[in-house]
Amino acid sequence: MHDIRAIRDNPAAFVSGWSSRGVEEADGLVADLLRLDGELRAAQTTAQEGLTKRNAASKLIGAAMAKKDMAEADRLKAEVEALKADIAAAEQVEASVGKELRDLLAGLKNLAADDVPDGEDEAGNVETSRWASDRAGSPQPVISTTAKDHADLGEAMGLLDFEAAAKMSGSRFAVLKGHLARLERAVGQFMLDFQTGRNGYLEVNPPFIVGEKAMFGTGQLPKFEEDLFELRLEFRQEELRLSALNAENRERRARIGELSELNDFAGAQLQDGLAAGVDARWASPVFKRLAGLFGAAVKGFDEHIASYNEAAEKFTELGRQGGGRGFLIPTAEVSLTNLVREQILPESQLATPIRMTALTPCFRAEAGSAGRDTRGLIRQHQFHKVELVSITRPEDSDAEHERMVGCAEAILQALELPYRKMLLCKGDMGFSARKTYDLEVWLPSQGMYREISSCSNCGDFQARRMDARFKRDGEKKTEFVHTLNGSGLAVGRTLVAIMENYQQEDGSIRVPDVLVPYMGGLTSVGG
Repeated sequence: MHDIRAIRDNPAAFVSGWSSRGVEEADGLVADLLRLDGELRAAQTTAQEGLTKRNAASKLIGAAMAKKDMAEADRLKAEVEALKADIAAAEQVEASVGKELRDLLAGLKNLAADDVPDGEDEAGNVETSRWASDRAGSPQPVISTTAKDHADLGEAMGLLDFEAAAKMSGSRFAVLKGHLARLERAVGQFMLDFQTGRNGYLEVNPPFIVGEKAMFGTGQLPKFEEDLFELRLEFRQEELRLSALNAENRERRARIGELSELNDFAGAQLQDGLAAGVDARWASPVFKRLAGLFGAAVKGFDEHIASYNEAAEKFTELGRQGGGRGFLIPTAEVSLTNLVREQILPESQLATPIRMTALTPCFRAEAGSAGRDTRGLIRQHQFHKVELVSITRPEDSDAEHERMVGCAEAILQALELPYRKMLLCKGDMGFSARKTYDLEVWLPSQGMYREISSCSNCGDFQARRMDARFKRDGEKKTEFVHTLNGSGLAVGRTLVAIMENYQQEDGSIRVPDVLVPYMGGLTSVGG
């Protein structure tokens, strides 16, 4: 999220910065922001001046009444009432304009760092390095006409089942079995051990369901809601409660209707009896009993309606506020980064950057990926990933970014998987990033490199959304921290790379040397 004061002080920088990141009509956008900012500040000034005048007039009322100058007191009271109306109007403008300004700012992406190359899309990304092991027998990035796709390999072994997953869950899900499932688990455990044991990251086991504020903090909301799996937890509870009350409504109405019909029937019987000369002394206790039952039913219905109206009001309010929303995490970046939300950290805690890692399932709707990677494990709704998150002082974030990329690269090198490092251009970076490196691993069946890790420095963009700050030693003012995140690595895509780069002629998969201990000594899968 951006500081409106920074936009006010240097609007040209934001016009240029957003234009270079593909924001259309950035000049008009900045003009709208400055207009709303001006309206907001004018409303705040009006309200503050009105409060000052009202307080002064209120004091003068007491003085006038002490002098028994009732005419002056009445004049001042009228002035106070008029000022109250002016203040209320200004506060209403302040609230509505403030919300409009905040909502507009919330949907605007971060500005790129100075050393990020220009470019509209992935064609503008810059390759900075390539790596492949020089050890004999290790995978190499060479075009192969015989390399099989990982999906074909897994299905041939009977260890990868897309059809069964589709029957249960729909497209973009998979069932892994036997030693292939164990290999995926081994990959994740190896990565986690590597990042904690060698690179000093703190292992965290975070929630997989987070609230709306957490998603807003890291930039998934409000702009990318369609890519998320939402669980409307409290909203759903109230929806069920309202449904039950509705059913009870119908039962109570039916009961009152039955009693009314019974009363009408008894009345008709009484009239027929009287006409026939039948003794009518039976009628008094019967109608008294019916009246009691009917009165109790109506009273119970009235009390029930009060409960129903209360539940309906709460249901409506929850809907307006977002429904007590919960979301399945698209990445552990959300959970880990939000651990410092609304905190003021002492500088000593950031003398060495806070480094956290987590191995979690991730859930993505892939709303914008129709038709892309529809087969296989490359683009799934559910997958595992080892996430890396760092929290730093502003002056430390650039160096921490390079270190984080190196930590991700070290996994690929340990697995001897060929890869290249790409510096993303301004048009291809994510919403919250100011600078991003992608690592792309070689896939023989496609004859190309595919993304397996993305490491981003977000600067203070997420920190402003989360209100995550720190205080330097001896200083009174606070500053926003810098946040960084990266994949270390995506487990499913790493499994894909291992299957394709380590496939053998008999259809089996050789287990990379570093994973053999995690496989209980097993050196191959399938075949």
